[in-house]
This record gives sequence, structure tokens and C-alpha cells, in this order.
Amino acid sequence: MNQHEKLNYVEFAAKNLNATKAFFSAVFAWEFVDYGPEYTTFSNQGLDGGFYKADMYSQSSGGGALLVFYSNNIQTTLDKVVQHGGKIVKPIFDFPGGCRFHFKEPSGNEFAVWSEQK
Repeated sequence: MNQHEKLNYVEFAAKNLNATKAFFSAVFAWEFVDYGPEYTTFSNQGLDGGFYKADMYSQSSGGGALLVFYSNNIQTTLDKVVQHGGKIVKPIFDFPGGCRFHFKEPSGNEFAVWSEQK
């Protein structure tokens, strides 16, 4: 449900839309709706959004926003990320309240996954 003045949508660049869609479908069970050959959307994932075809990508080291997934089993999620072509850029590390890891999806965008426990 759309809420006044609340975050509603996020967009990312994607060099390879097909590889990005295949990755998120396999790892996180996302479903996509294509709007032509250069744009695709996802919904019902906590925050709706889309990917547009471009040679850019988002990384936290360059000031990009870092979107963080939650996992009940962080090692299982890490294994799926690697199995489906994601690159781990920060292995699992502890922080107050839990642990997390960072990864790049096939188009180079950085995301993270956190859990309360390993």
C-alpha cells in the first residue's frame, strides 16, 4: 500500500538485465515484469523497485545506498548467492546485534544480508 511520504520504490542500473533477473529469481525468489527491453520491475519484496539498462552500478564505497536483506540462516543465503553467480565482497562479520555479509549481483550492484546469529 502506498503511504504518504514513505519510501516506496528503488531503482538500480543493470548492465545485464537478464543475468540480474536470473540471480534475484534464483536466490531470493523475486518475480519480474518487463517494460520493454531496457526496464524491469519487482514487487512484494519489502520495497518495490526496478532495474534499468545502464553500464553503471551502485556500491557503498562510492557513496551508493546499501540495501540490506534479512536472513534466518545467513550461511545458507551466502551459499545461494555464491552458487548463482554473486561475488562476496565482505565475508560474514559480526556487529552489535548480529552479523552480515556484502555481495555484488551479476551487474555489479552491492547488497548486504544480515542475521541475528551465524
